Amino acid sequence: VASLTTIQVCSLVSDDLNALGTAQFAALTTAQVSSLTASQISTLESSDLRALSTAQFAALSTAQAAALTTDQMPTLESADLRALSSNALRALSTDQLAALTSDQIGALTTGQVAALTTTQIAGLNTDDLTALTTAQYATISSSQAAAFTTDQIAALESADLRALSSAAIRGWSTDQFGALSSDNMAALTTSQVAALTTTQVSSLVSDDLNALGTAQF
Repeated sequence: VASLTTIQVCSLVSDDLNALGTAQFAALTTAQVSSLTASQISTLESSDLRALSTAQFAALSTAQAAALTTDQMPTLESADLRALSSNALRALSTDQLAALTSDQIGALTTGQVAALTTTQIAGLNTDDLTALTTAQYATISSSQAAAFTTDQIAALESADLRALSSAAIRGWSTDQFGALSSDNMAALTTSQVAALTTTQVSSLVSDDLNALGTAQF
């Protein structure tokens, strides 16, 4: 199998590909994997995908990643998912990203999280947000944070909220900022409070103000 040319590999029909064993898939070179067409990628069985190494996954292009089906997505191993380039991850549709389990979302690298589009960010469910680590939250940009829905913001854990940059929170609209619970308001760091806009401060209700500590004031 490893001796097949890339032209021969990309000419294989789905029945030929699925006839290959996992050991044969594992033996494909990165060049051969890169030559697979989007149509071929979409027909790969889950066992074949799991047989591919992280190096082979790293060789997938944006078009190949975009061809993965929603049935294939949850079968990807975390290490293989982490091997995808940031550009490949950005190419995933919201349906593809939604097909990943929360554990898979939590396994993304900080670089991959930082590369997510605002549409992808807005499509994350609350379980996905909970699965993200503070290190991943720390990489979220102001534009990404601005894409959070009010439901997502209301579901943020205090530690994750504190990990967001001051600029990210400063970029929230009054509706987004108002979605924070009083407990989460109290969890803001002094730097985050100091960075709030005058509009955000004037939107605080009494419960929010009373939740702030003396250091925040």
